[in-house]
Amino acid sequence: MVVSGRQTGRPTLEEVAARAGVGRGTVSRVINGSPRVSEQAKAAVDRAVAELGYVPNRAARALAGSRTDAVALVIPETEARLFAEPYFLDIIRGVSAELADADKQLLLTLIRSEKERQRFEQYLAAQRVDGVLLVSVHADDPLPDQVRALGLPAVLNGRRSAAEPVAYVDSDNVGAGRSAVAHLAGRGRRRISTVTGPLDMYVARCRLDGYRQGLAEAGLAADDALVATGDFTEEGGRRAMRELLARTPDLDAVFAASDVMAAGARGVLREAGRRVPEDVALVGVDDSAVARHMDPPLTSVRQPIEEMGRTMARLLLQEIATASEEQPRRVLPTELVVRDSS
Repeated sequence: MVVSGRQTGRPTLEEVAARAGVGRGTVSRVINGSPRVSEQAKAAVDRAVAELGYVPNRAARALAGSRTDAVALVIPETEARLFAEPYFLDIIRGVSAELADADKQLLLTLIRSEKERQRFEQYLAAQRVDGVLLVSVHADDPLPDQVRALGLPAVLNGRRSAAEPVAYVDSDNVGAGRSAVAHLAGRGRRRISTVTGPLDMYVARCRLDGYRQGLAEAGLAADDALVATGDFTEEGGRRAMRELLARTPDLDAVFAASDVMAAGARGVLREAGRRVPEDVALVGVDDSAVARHMDPPLTSVRQPIEEMGRTMARLLLQEIATASEEQPRRVLPTELVVRDSS
């Protein structure tokens, strides 16, 4: 085992799991006294621990069978992104309010590098929190599975795929795209483009699917030239909008997969001399403060962000209290809020 560049002789949790022929999460549960382990698995782990001379982390042992009354909220983003996007702040507000009602401490964790990820995993392995909430998770992110393997309850904001095995709270992202396009088509727009989020995120793919479904329902042909990929940032929206105008200058509407990207697109349209909504109608997603303060105010698909945060925290607290193996799933509805941009 290597810790901070030094070689150590201490056996790891993974080595115990391999010797016992069980998963890492099973080892963690045995060590921490969880009742959710079969007698056969417990005997195999105890035998492997004895054979390898494994010594559990002292902090974890001290906490075995007790609560820390702390919950980690993990956001794999930079401080700049965290404070620039109202979405994250609304999630934090909802989570914080629900945990405060339950007298739980909130530990906000930003993960910006692989080193920070590894450090956080070590922190979790020491059983310093009762559960984990994860936001802005990409398709290839292993952290939710690693949290579960440690025997800790976890709830995601959104999903990594349609087959997400970890508990989650999401919004109707397909419906968001579909309702935005239905609105634009109902206003007579025929060259409806979209600025997507990063397509390694399930939320972005769902909103793109909704966009395409909306086109089909309106009798409009899909055209890949009307699709540009953003990254949920304002600059990403600007880049994607420039790309769309260069490829399809006759576009007459834009569905941006977030309000922040819509703000970036709005700036590029203005620079290009395109009036909103006279020349190009514009719709975003989130119904954030950004939407209300834009010029003109932005039509946006509202998702109940703060309520998603509350629901995530509520589900996690239930899982902590009951030690249930069930992985609850909630999908909250969205609603189109029409303003002057469309």
